[in-house]
Amino acid sequence: MVESIPDLFSPGEEFKNNRHVFTVSEITREIKTLLEGSFGSIWVEGEVSNFIASSSGHWYFSLKDRVDGVDALLSAAIFSRATKDVKFKLENGLKVICSGKISVYPPHGKYSLIIEKIEPKGIGGLQLALEQLKAKLEKEGLFSVEHKKPIPYLPAKIGVVTSLTGAAIKDILKVLDRRFKDAQIIINPVKVQGEGAKEEIAQAIEDFNCLNQGFSAGEKVEVLIVGRGGGSIEDLWAFNEEIVARAIYNSRIPVISAVGHERDVTIADLVADLRAATPSVAAELVIPRQEDLRQRLEELTTSLKQDFSDAVISFRGQVIDIVHRLQIAADHAWEISANRLGANVKKLSLLNPVVKLDLYQIKLQDLARQIYVRAQHFVSLKDSVFKGMIESLSNLNPLNILSRGYSVTFRLSDGKIIKDSQSVSMGEEIRTKVYQGEITSKVTEVN
Repeated sequence: MVESIPDLFSPGEEFKNNRHVFTVSEITREIKTLLEGSFGSIWVEGEVSNFIASSSGHWYFSLKDRVDGVDALLSAAIFSRATKDVKFKLENGLKVICSGKISVYPPHGKYSLIIEKIEPKGIGGLQLALEQLKAKLEKEGLFSVEHKKPIPYLPAKIGVVTSLTGAAIKDILKVLDRRFKDAQIIINPVKVQGEGAKEEIAQAIEDFNCLNQGFSAGEKVEVLIVGRGGGSIEDLWAFNEEIVARAIYNSRIPVISAVGHERDVTIADLVADLRAATPSVAAELVIPRQEDLRQRLEELTTSLKQDFSDAVISFRGQVIDIVHRLQIAADHAWEISANRLGANVKKLSLLNPVVKLDLYQIKLQDLARQIYVRAQHFVSLKDSVFKGMIESLSNLNPLNILSRGYSVTFRLSDGKIIKDSQSVSMGEEIRTKVYQGEITSKVTEVN
């Protein structure tokens, strides 16, 4: 049978006849019964002070306010089972509204508010948490433009991190299939909301990066699309978590964030190398249209043909110029030889003694022969040089090189000349320029 506790506020017979001495436990039990029974579940508004987060996961602090010049203080606690539901950072000076029950702790003789729910005053808890994390990550440089990696043009292998059951994956695959069927898509399915979603998303990004370490350059995943369809701030919250933000920041693979609709901007969008308004837009950004690719290929082909034509015209002009210069040089040599001959003849005519006539005539004939031989030798030498230059120029003509059986091979995807067999991959289409026409083929073996 439980001993009844005297009513402290209504003196009984024992108080009339004799004084009653209460034990500390009796007083504490009575106060505990009165306080806990009187208040029940209540809402309390106040300012956080003396905040302490214990190693056990419990939070202890005080709620204070000032009314009519009088300060008031109420001890408060949030146990670990409830702290996991608090998204924002609790700190001194923050004004909050709390829901809980008044409880008395007998060993200390103190009463406290045991809080089950807490929210910042004037702003939603999720919104405050979002702003707090934004400020923290921006200060660390996770949003910096300098860190963002370029998105590759026409990637051969694309990784996708999203749910298999949502509309996002359907939209992404539909756009990619319509734009470029040959692109390889690897999906790492994850939860995109609820318990465990943030861990799965972060792990999927890390897994893709680890997977790339075992692949050669042509087999690596070149870009990641990370996202989901639209929803409330609670639905999208996994993409506002710090663990996901850091996974995107640390990814060596460029990341396109595609979360929600155009109006939804998450922390994942701010950290990613490129933000897409929707999952469909992400697919459009990562793969250009076939019409654009075809037009680019035609532009490159036209440019190549024009380059060949310009080279031929340039070589032809150089040859004509050299021939013209050689002709002038030959004419000038003949003119010099003729002038010398005329001068010598004139001298002989002026110095024509009868006695030495035969001697001078022989010398004159000999000199004439020497001049003729030297002139012939000079012309022959110039002609040989001229022919050698013509042959060298002809050998450098790209079209003549192709006419001897050589060819030039280009990568079909970007139009670059292939100089190394290791720069192409199995199944890749290539285009070969021969002397007359072009050949398009597919790689079946690489040595």
